[in-house]
Amino acid sequence: MSDGNFFKPKDQDPSQKQKNAFQPQKNPNSGEGNASNKVMRNVLIWGAIFVGILIFYFQFVGAQRPEWPVSYTEYLSYLEANKIESAEIVKSQLNDFEFHGTLREPITINRDGRPREIKYFVTKLGVLDSQTEQTWRAKGIAWNYKEGDSQWWSALISILPWFLLIGVYIIVMRRMQGGGNTKGIFSFGKARIRMNSDNLTKVTFVDVAGADEAKYELQEVIDFLKEPTKFQKLGGKIPKGVLLLGPPGTGKTLLARAVSGEANVPFFSMSGADFVEMFVGVGASRVRDLFETAKKHAPCIVFIDEIDAVGRQRGAGVGGGHDEREQTLNQLLVEMDGFEQNLGIIMIAATNRPDVLDPALLRPGRFDRQVVVDRPDIRGREGILKVHTRNIPLGDDVNVSVIARGTPGLSGADLANLVNEAALFAARRNSLVVTMDDFEDAKDKILMGVERKSMVISDKEKEVTAYHEMGHALLGKLIANSDPVHKVTIIPRGRALGVTSYLPNEDSHSYSRDFLETKIATLLAGRAAEWIVFSQFTTGAGNDLERATSLAKKMVCEWGMSERLGPITYANKSEEVFLGREMSQPRDHSEETAMLIDSEVRRILHSAMERAEQILRDNIDMLHLTSKMLLERETLDNEELDILLAGGELPPLPMKMA
Repeated sequence: MSDGNFFKPKDQDPSQKQKNAFQPQKNPNSGEGNASNKVMRNVLIWGAIFVGILIFYFQFVGAQRPEWPVSYTEYLSYLEANKIESAEIVKSQLNDFEFHGTLREPITINRDGRPREIKYFVTKLGVLDSQTEQTWRAKGIAWNYKEGDSQWWSALISILPWFLLIGVYIIVMRRMQGGGNTKGIFSFGKARIRMNSDNLTKVTFVDVAGADEAKYELQEVIDFLKEPTKFQKLGGKIPKGVLLLGPPGTGKTLLARAVSGEANVPFFSMSGADFVEMFVGVGASRVRDLFETAKKHAPCIVFIDEIDAVGRQRGAGVGGGHDEREQTLNQLLVEMDGFEQNLGIIMIAATNRPDVLDPALLRPGRFDRQVVVDRPDIRGREGILKVHTRNIPLGDDVNVSVIARGTPGLSGADLANLVNEAALFAARRNSLVVTMDDFEDAKDKILMGVERKSMVISDKEKEVTAYHEMGHALLGKLIANSDPVHKVTIIPRGRALGVTSYLPNEDSHSYSRDFLETKIATLLAGRAAEWIVFSQFTTGAGNDLERATSLAKKMVCEWGMSERLGPITYANKSEEVFLGREMSQPRDHSEETAMLIDSEVRRILHSAMERAEQILRDNIDMLHLTSKMLLERETLDNEELDILLAGGELPPLPMKMA
């Protein structure tokens, strides 16, 4: 799936499609028609060859009688015993004679160690004179003479295998070289370019939401192609390339497809992996072929998806300067901005790994613009959901704004999956519309994992899980800086026995020290609840400890939030991109500093643990009450938690249908 599939393609009238002036007209069914015609043509050709072989066989082989060769002595014995009924005398070009005889009755002879019953036989005659003919006449043999094969026919038969071998060789070589519209092994230097086509459903900027800044940058490129004089009269030059950066699923490839739909120029697309091949020099050859094709159709747009496959930083690989990937990158750098100018060719590339790209690829003159396609904010999420749900029947209770607020941090691809899951939930209920409950179930499935109701858990484990999860939820409710609790459940989801989900009120882009310390305390609250109630720890807090430790290390090493270490960063950001993130991390500080870092991380974690224990001990009655209610109901949402904290009683559970 392409990044951030934010849309559901809408139907378009073919008569309203705008024809590309730079692209030859194509039959809408040309792809399927050409494929079927090609298959039919191949079937007919091979069928004709097979029929010809059968005709040749039956004419020259099958029509011959099953004759057995016999010796001249055996022939004389048949002649003396008057067993020969008729014969055909064949004279060859070598002036010798073959006697093809037919016996009056079949006889049995030994051939190849087995008895054979024969009626027709053949033997060589040394000479043929009048005395021999008189003998045949006396024995009552009817014979006739037949000319042997002509000299031309014999010569043709002798050289026919050579013609067949040469023909097969020519056909194989043409296929290997890519002849006959086939991809041969000698065509691996050609770029596997995909060109936009009118018979494909077009994607425009109307189908893209949540990336307004990126749309603006790309729209300017399209305007430059459509009306270059507007910019050139002020001395502006057309940009050489646009690099789309962003996490997976945010819509980078979708934006490129929208550019293809908006631009009235040829659009060529390739993947970074298309340049990679097992043969040396193929990558550079394909880059040259790509730009040669683009020059013939200029002005045009060339899109390379996942460019980090060929654009990684040079000099960091094991192969050094002779690495095949580096040769491909060098050729790409020269073609984009080298001695020869490629006017009218705009490069668009997409990657989610900008940190590994070569600096020469990112300089002005090659990729002049770097457009960040980040995860959408609340308004972007609302727009994306509207695009996805425009062809889905929604219930009256569906509020897209509420769904957008409840899905912070989700990308366009995640939101597309959310809408699809909601539609599937509605279909399972045989509903005609998708309701808000379907979206809530889909959101819980995506954010918390799939319910595992069939998993058998003992009562003791359920009780421990209930106190653990309620420790998280209570601390989230009782501490001011914490994210609001959305839902807490002890139904196993994913790989967890229970889940507590939080729902921020707004999108945050930076975090304070108080918020991070509260976050760590909330993560450790489940472990603290286990210790307070059961006086022991379980493995259920493994993921909580991992996340809390990671946050504490970042506070100390990256964000300078330790008073003892001060505003200094100790995180190493210069890892070798080809040797692995963990394999090459040399420390840039002393052993004493490392011990101090460990001490500060330990202090933050211990302080958060003590804070969580103290708050839960102060509210131990509420911990027991809410945990008991969680055991009964298995799931509590934010409103139900507020009722319990306010001292109220929850309404009874609805009766389950039998």
